[in-house]
Amino acid sequence: MAWYFPWITIVPEYQRVAVFRLGRISGYRGPGVVLRWPFIEKVVVVDRRIVTVDVPPQECISKDNVPLKVNAVVYFRVEHPDKAIVEVVDFRKATLEIAQTTLRSVIGEMTLTQLLSDRTTVSHQLQQIVDVATDEWGVKVSRVEIKDLEIPDSLKRAMAQEAEAERERRAMVIRAMGEREAASQLAEAAKLLDQSPNGFQMRYLQTILRVSENGNTVVFSPMENVVAGHAALTALRTKQH
Repeated sequence: MAWYFPWITIVPEYQRVAVFRLGRISGYRGPGVVLRWPFIEKVVVVDRRIVTVDVPPQECISKDNVPLKVNAVVYFRVEHPDKAIVEVVDFRKATLEIAQTTLRSVIGEMTLTQLLSDRTTVSHQLQQIVDVATDEWGVKVSRVEIKDLEIPDSLKRAMAQEAEAERERRAMVIRAMGEREAASQLAEAAKLLDQSPNGFQMRYLQTILRVSENGNTVVFSPMENVVAGHAALTALRTKQH
């Protein structure tokens, strides 16, 4: 803001001036050239750009009685400079205090699982509550973001153990399902072989040939299978060559 004469003020685009006439607020002016009556009117400059305020870490207790340390960041801007000056002594400090108390209140209404899985909902709820509280000061809160959620080390270890146990449980379920499917397929194959004796003999001889391919020169076989499978073995070798 530039002053050329006591009654002429150049106000930048991102600022506004609240005008007091004989001690009473008469609105705000700007941007551009603002004229005022010397000794009668007084102006107070207000920046209307978005302000970022860090909320210090707050000691909170979640709904399921988990101690947490949470910090956040608040984005706000002055919508009505006259209200921001008249209605509150320091709108920045007041907005920060509201954000701190609201943060503790919202965290206390949610479980740890909700806080970890849905930060967007938490941030949106914080923004709405703080925005309503600061509206009478002419302050518009656009966003409230959770920056960090600090969990006790003992709880972190317990959560890691729980996650590992859950992974092991899922692996066991998958293995059991695989074994069940394999057993079902084997039972179906056994049923088919039982219905076809020749097919059973062919499967038996295929197994013997596979064993002999690994360097085994002697294979013991039940006597009843030797005579019954001689013809099938000859047919199988002829088919393979």
